[in-house]
Amino acid sequence: MDETAQPLVTRLPFPPVTRSHILHCSYHSWHPKYRSITPKARLIPLTAPFLAYLRSDGIIVPPDEDDPNIDFSSTDTDSGIFSSTSTPTASDSDSDTEPDNDPSTQWPDLHQKIKSTIAELGGNVVPKLNWSAPKDATFMNATNSMECQSANDVYCLLKSSDFVTHDLEQVFDDCAPISPQSNNEATIPYHLILRKTIPALVPSLEFRCFVRSRSLLCMCQRDLNYYTFLPDLVPTLRPLIEKFFDDKLKQTFEDENFIFDVYIPPPHQRVWLIDINPWAPRTDPLIFSWLEILEMPGPPAASGSSQASNGILNEDSHRDVTEGEENDEDDGKDIFTPEFRLVNRDDPEAYAFNTPRYSAHKMPKDVVDASGGGEAGLREFMGRWREIMREQERDDGADGSQ
Repeated sequence: MDETAQPLVTRLPFPPVTRSHILHCSYHSWHPKYRSITPKARLIPLTAPFLAYLRSDGIIVPPDEDDPNIDFSSTDTDSGIFSSTSTPTASDSDSDTEPDNDPSTQWPDLHQKIKSTIAELGGNVVPKLNWSAPKDATFMNATNSMECQSANDVYCLLKSSDFVTHDLEQVFDDCAPISPQSNNEATIPYHLILRKTIPALVPSLEFRCFVRSRSLLCMCQRDLNYYTFLPDLVPTLRPLIEKFFDDKLKQTFEDENFIFDVYIPPPHQRVWLIDINPWAPRTDPLIFSWLEILEMPGPPAASGSSQASNGILNEDSHRDVTEGEENDEDDGKDIFTPEFRLVNRDDPEAYAFNTPRYSAHKMPKDVVDASGGGEAGLREFMGRWREIMREQERDDGADGSQ
């Protein structure tokens, strides 16, 4: 047996993830401090009735005659998205129940606030909750993007997103246990964030940056496609991000370990803070692996503390440092360079332009499969769906007559 073999890692050596850390990474928590370096956005506190609406089954949106994307002359209610002005079906007319209620009657002030905020931000916004954006629900939007022009666009994306559901139901999963007397998810101050759409956004210029023990450890591109021009930009982008971190985030964010996303549009002179994410397995390391990040050497002055905070200790971690070694470590501060990793030409991700992201979250799966066949595939799917609904109505009618 090889005594020098490294022990098999069966669990990522993360420090305990606390609820306070998750809350510090909530948009409503950090945005007031960093508002001047983030794209224009508005935060709207959410009420209990609206949160109940987001958690409820089905997608019923308020009537909105001001919405330019709704054709109120249409009587097609097979889309799965229903407005309170939807034309009643034959089965509805047989019942003495009233038409579907307008869900916004439970939160009229909030509904108007969302509409007015969209108008204030130029009529085109990107929504998210405290932590997550509904990136997995863009298939519900006519533009196949997160850009919303109406309140109903926002509601459809939020109610169709697994990521948003995670924010609502599972945000403290995998956190360190707390005592029964401590506060729980009910105390989370949920907010809807509406960010003004960035004109001509260039996804290739968004980057994810990893901070360990208040040191910028590494960074990578967020859009997992190969771009021929990015390697030539690294000498410009890396010092920009390093200076941005040192000046704006290093000593001001509450926790010493976190991940932040930035956008550096042409002419690559200003860095915009897009998001701050938890130092936790739930955050996607993208081109890296979490084990690689956790074991990655950091700046010499911080390497001991970073190893300890990650639960990785070895004999060298505790040895005494001689005067000469101490000087060497001081010199090392000036030469440490955070790794800047890009998708290479031969990487499997390099040519994923036509690969739909988040397909596993797009429900139902049949819709995702049908979308791969273009318009013809979707028409065929809708035909099958209508037939299924007719059969279900016939079965329901037969059950009711017995």
